[in-house]
Amino acid sequence: MLNTLIVGASGYAGVELATYLNRHPHMNITALAVSAQSPDAGKLLSDLHPQLKGRVDLPLQPLGDAAEWAGKVDVVFLATAHEVSHDLAPEFLKAGCVVFDLSGAFRVNDDGFYQQYYGFSHQHQAWLDKAVYGLAEWNHAQIKDAQLVAVPGCYPTAAQLALKPLIKAGLLNPAQWPVINATSGVSGAGRKASVTTSFCEVSLQPYGLFNHRHHPEIVAHLGTPVIFTPHLGNFPRGILETITCRLNAGVSQQDVAAAFHSAYHDKPLVRLYDKGVPALKGVVGLPFCDIGFAVQGEHLIVVAAEDNLLKGASSQAVQCLNIRFGFPETLSLI
Repeated sequence: MLNTLIVGASGYAGVELATYLNRHPHMNITALAVSAQSPDAGKLLSDLHPQLKGRVDLPLQPLGDAAEWAGKVDVVFLATAHEVSHDLAPEFLKAGCVVFDLSGAFRVNDDGFYQQYYGFSHQHQAWLDKAVYGLAEWNHAQIKDAQLVAVPGCYPTAAQLALKPLIKAGLLNPAQWPVINATSGVSGAGRKASVTTSFCEVSLQPYGLFNHRHHPEIVAHLGTPVIFTPHLGNFPRGILETITCRLNAGVSQQDVAAAFHSAYHDKPLVRLYDKGVPALKGVVGLPFCDIGFAVQGEHLIVVAAEDNLLKGASSQAVQCLNIRFGFPETLSLI
């Protein structure tokens, strides 16, 4: 039995982690923590999220010194702000814990990236060098030996799962960059109240044009340039990405289908559509990424759908946990 600590447990991703880990047969939730300044400190998680009443009635403890917990747990999940994970992760790693970080603090090994997109200078280059990017379907071997897993962002997860098989198979014409139009529900902005992400205030609109922090994350791990435009929709959760690509001359629909099948025929948390394309209602509340496509001549449209809080965050973190410790990949997820 592995003892685990969830930091940032009161947030949307944190409560999903608590739900999965509570029913995981090899995990013991030792503690749930929030920042010492959090208004949620001292409350029961089940008071904030009533669906957990009688299931996870644990208090949200204020996290002071990380060293206080580092010696008591084997695994730490950080569902915290990027700058908080940047400071906390090395403390837990130094104590020998395995850390799954759901923030962006260790996703891209480039200090300039953090300066430009996150507003701080990265101080832990040694851990950036060792961090494994937790795109579970593609980095299985590296995750098995990792001490620090940087769980991918929600938008990048769907984008990469949709594009990597095509790039690997050499099907895309590099003269035309893939164009990713992605729409997310408001839960992607977190639980903290804000007028700009209030359900009643949001109207479908693009944001972060050419400067969203997930754009360089996608490019860095795909190894190819893309155009990425995120949108905010007035629905609670889920991400739908419509990706337009140009195929190389002579590439058929059967070639595209074969590339996806080759990549994911043995990956239980990616579901491929033989006909039609996915919709959000097929993935909300579930740990899958669903992918479908259509081809016309040299033009390809790929559609990928996922729950931003699950495959885009918490369920992928638990999937990485299962890979890291040799458990069945879908344990507690399905």
